[in-house]
Amino acid sequence: MRRSIRLALVFLFAFPCSAAFASVAAPQTPFVVPPVPALGVRSYVLLDARTGQILAQQRPDARVAPGGAAKLMTAYVVFQELRAGRVRLSSRLRISRTAWHQPGARMFLKPGAEVSVNDLLQGLLVDGGNDAAVALAEGVAGTRAGFVSLMNDYARELGLANTHFTNVTGLPSAQLYTSALDLARLSRDLLVQFPEYAHYFAQKSFRWSGITQYNYDKLLWRDPNAVGLAPGYAGRAAGYCMAAGATREHTQLIAAVMGMAPQAGASLARNLNTLARVSEALLAYGFRFYTTHELYKSGTTVGSLRVIGGAQRKISVGLDQPLYVTVPSGEYSALSAKAEFVHDPKAPVSKGQRLGRLVVRLAHKSLTSAPVVALVADPRGNLWQRLNDDVVDWLHSQKA
Repeated sequence: MRRSIRLALVFLFAFPCSAAFASVAAPQTPFVVPPVPALGVRSYVLLDARTGQILAQQRPDARVAPGGAAKLMTAYVVFQELRAGRVRLSSRLRISRTAWHQPGARMFLKPGAEVSVNDLLQGLLVDGGNDAAVALAEGVAGTRAGFVSLMNDYARELGLANTHFTNVTGLPSAQLYTSALDLARLSRDLLVQFPEYAHYFAQKSFRWSGITQYNYDKLLWRDPNAVGLAPGYAGRAAGYCMAAGATREHTQLIAAVMGMAPQAGASLARNLNTLARVSEALLAYGFRFYTTHELYKSGTTVGSLRVIGGAQRKISVGLDQPLYVTVPSGEYSALSAKAEFVHDPKAPVSKGQRLGRLVVRLAHKSLTSAPVVALVADPRGNLWQRLNDDVVDWLHSQKA
């Protein structure tokens, strides 16, 4: 009788790509990360862009109007269309009077002109242009309503449960909202999925039609490690919000802050500088108390696994992508990892086939995981090998 399915077959091992892990003893008492200093905002999330780990949060799911930060989803939809080949950066879109007539921030498009997608993306993400947003929406989807539907479809696909769009610009509207967590996750998806377009977010200025405009993200001038994203203003009730990113060595962090009240009598520039300082403080907290480590390189073997009916007795299993984890500073040596498999796979097994998962924990708390795959293929064995496996399984079942 064949052996019943084994649950959580586990291999324990040290991280092979860092000799320091094996040589440094675990601390007697865990390092306690201090709380985030008061930021004066309604909600925030600090997220590691490489791993997706949430490092700090306050009211992460509170729904707040995003203002111009809604243009991050506008950009996300356009990037998807570029990747699918339905539009190119060189494609020229005709500017409607509706786009030209948009209030608020603009790149000063002229009705009837034909403008490239590349220029419109700069107008959208550097100038914060509402006219650029509408021009892209009409050019990509035919209508603004059709484009908004795409925005909401992608929000659902990305699991942004507290996000809903009613326009492409972020101008105040009923039922237009997002949350700090959703804004941080959308920002991460933009940077991870579309690195080829990340330069638009970090561009400090854009000159169009004889006018030079400067990026509203003032963190780009304060921090040389900043990668940009987008600030937003949604009126006095909702206040300012911002998604900001920065990179230091292996660590890339995203800070999403929502609901910073406007300073009485302060200019837009002053409020934007204050917003940048708030985001900078949250990012600095993350870099001070957390570090990202590369635990495994792509192709690292983490163990071996028996294949039922396979030509080989065991096959090597491991990771097909690098694995990173972000931990409090000084806690790297306290990490543990387990490769977990639900059952022994049956032949044939193809190279790269997912067989289990690797779980990384800190003090029994799961931090991250990655698929464990077959590093080699294993075809079906001959009749003798398959019969031998049946006998081995029968013997194991008798012992059980």
